[in-house]
Amino acid sequence: MAFGVPHVFSDDIAIDLGTANTLVYVTGRGVIIDEPSVVAIQSRNGAREVLAVGQKAKMMLGRTPESIETIRPMRDGVIADFVATEEMLRQFIKRAKTMFGFRRPRILVCVPAGATPVERRAVYETALSAGARKVFLLEEPVAAAVGAGLPIDEPTGSMVVDIGGGTTDIAVLSLGGVVQARSLRIAGNAMDEAIIRHVRRRHQLLIGESNAERIKIEAGTAVLDPDEKGTEIHIRGRDLRQGRPKSAILYPYDVAEALSDSIDGITEFVQRALEDLPPEVASDICERGIHLTGGGALLNRLDQEFTRRIGVPFIVPDTPMHCVITGSAKVLDELAKREHLLIKP
Repeated sequence: MAFGVPHVFSDDIAIDLGTANTLVYVTGRGVIIDEPSVVAIQSRNGAREVLAVGQKAKMMLGRTPESIETIRPMRDGVIADFVATEEMLRQFIKRAKTMFGFRRPRILVCVPAGATPVERRAVYETALSAGARKVFLLEEPVAAAVGAGLPIDEPTGSMVVDIGGGTTDIAVLSLGGVVQARSLRIAGNAMDEAIIRHVRRRHQLLIGESNAERIKIEAGTAVLDPDEKGTEIHIRGRDLRQGRPKSAILYPYDVAEALSDSIDGITEFVQRALEDLPPEVASDICERGIHLTGGGALLNRLDQEFTRRIGVPFIVPDTPMHCVITGSAKVLDELAKREHLLIKP
C-alpha cells in the first residue's frame, strides 16, 4: 500500500490517543501536538458546547463554575465520552493539517492491547467522524516496541511493557509478528488514585487529581526504603475532620508505600505474561531484557524494582513517553511493509 503523494505533502496522521495525553504526528513534520486528553464543556440551555481541549482545558481542572465541566473523555485507554473525544480529535486534526491539506487525512490510531472489538470500533468510528478519510488501528505496545527500536524482524523474542495513563500493555514480537499482546487496567491514573487514598487515610487530607499527579512526579519512587528521605514535598488540601485548609509533608517512602499495590499488580501481570510464552521466546527475553516505555517508566527506580522482583533486566529508552507515537509514525511511514501489524476495527 504505497503513498499516493510525496511525504512532504502528505496529510497522513498518527495519533497516540491516550488516557492522560494525546500525541499527534504528521508525516514530514514530526510530532506537532503533545497535550493532555482533557476537554472543557459548557452546558447552556441543555446543549453542550466545547470550550477548550488539551492544555487549556487541563488548566481548568478543579477550578470551574457549575456550568462548566472538565472531563477526561478517555478512560482505561478507551473512549468513555464519544462526543467529547470526537470534538477533541476534530480540533487536534484541524491543528495538524498542513497548508496543503485539501483532502481528509488518513489516520493511524493506537488502542490498548486488551481493547474489545466494540471498543476498537468506537475508536475507528470516532476518528472517521472527526474527519479521517481512512482509519488504521495499531496496538499500543506493538507501536512502543517499534518506537523503542527493538529488532522485531529478527528470529528472536522482544518484549515491551508500556505503562500509560489508563492501561499497562505488554507486547512480545518475533519475526515481524506479534507473539503475544495483552492489557491491564492498572497504570498511571491508578497510581494517582492510590496517592489520593493514602493521603486521605494517613493525613485525613483531601487532595485533587492534579495534586496527586504532581506528588507522583516530584517525589514518586518504586522502592520502599525507610532510610531514604529524599525530596520533601509540601501538600495542601482540605482537612476531612474540620473542613478547613491543612498542610502536610510527604517523603518518597510515603509515595512508595502508596504505590506498592499498583506495582504489585503490574509485577504479577508481567510474570504471568512471561509464564505463558514459548520457552525459546522466554529465554530470548531473559537474555535481552524487557523494554519499559510510557509515562510510568519515568517513575524513579521502577526499572530497578521490576528487575529485582521479576529477575529479568528492564531497560528504559531515552524518551519512553514518545515510544508509542514514534512507533506509530514508523508504521505509518512504512505502511506497505508493516500492514500486517495493524488490527481490525
